[in-house]
Amino acid sequence: MIDRTTLITYILIVLGFVFIPGPATLLTMARAASSGTKAGIATGAGIAAGDIVHTTMAIVGLSAIIATSALLFSIIKYAGAAFLIYLGIRAILDKVPIEMAARAPSISAARAFRQAVLTEVLNPKTALFFLAFLPQFVRPENGSTVLQLAVLGVLFVLLGLLSTVVFAVGAGRLGNLLRRHSAIARWQGKVVGSIYCAIGVRLALQER
Repeated sequence: MIDRTTLITYILIVLGFVFIPGPATLLTMARAASSGTKAGIATGAGIAAGDIVHTTMAIVGLSAIIATSALLFSIIKYAGAAFLIYLGIRAILDKVPIEMAARAPSISAARAFRQAVLTEVLNPKTALFFLAFLPQFVRPENGSTVLQLAVLGVLFVLLGLLSTVVFAVGAGRLGNLLRRHSAIARWQGKVVGSIYCAIGVRLALQER
């Protein structure tokens, strides 16, 4: 099993990663601000589910294939970027009456969860991160390599979920406040959509 020193070091490093706002955090906050805290938390849960997929891929070696195949990396990268940009354009173009925006969230938690899972799974950079990061804390003398990778991956997912829930609750409360003002509500979808598009473009421009 993983020794205590390695485990504590790993947890501290991961906490630093997950509480520094990145694409996953921005997606969660944007969804919470536009569709409510519940949808934001569902987005964070979807990202966590996607990270479980990446952990599994790292364990079985599929991430290594992505790392060595330029074509496969590009296909996954551009598919993920296109999906994010699609979500962004839809959010920008949606014309929801202001009174409806103030009464109800614009997307269900279930739909937010599905979109977040797909977005995270289609991010090859995350796959490469898990492939490169997790093995740094595996020690052969501590027993099964597969078990150590699994434990490290699950810890990363749980800490990441904790951070996205915290950000979702904060952004959801702010979004509820903003939606009471019609002028802000009118532009909220455009701002959220622009964030999605920006993250999509960033993903498309990522290098291996």
